[in-house]
Amino acid sequence: MKPIVWCGDSLRRLRDFPEDARRETGHQLNRVQQGREPKDWKPMSTVGPGVREIRIHQAGEYRVLYVANLPEAVYVLSAFEKKTRKTPQREFELAADRFRSVAAERRRQRR
Repeated sequence: MKPIVWCGDSLRRLRDFPEDARRETGHQLNRVQQGREPKDWKPMSTVGPGVREIRIHQAGEYRVLYVANLPEAVYVLSAFEKKTRKTPQREFELAADRFRSVAAERRRQRR
């Protein structure tokens, strides 16, 4: 089972979800750690290659952006409550910045 690496404040933000949404998010991330797909997801290639969004429908709408196609870990880039139909641009930008940081760190470690 792959470990989870929490990027930036993603774990703190996930902890702000209501209990039912946290529980469902944990279940879906556990599936990802085991190499399975979450129940409800979509690709987020605008953030980076291999980035996906878990969609949680529990007492509101919640999203978790992650990348799992790297061999060493599942990287959770962002977690947030979705309050409108369209995902806020700042969430895409934040996740993209964190994705670039993960890629840069992996390059440094290979040297």
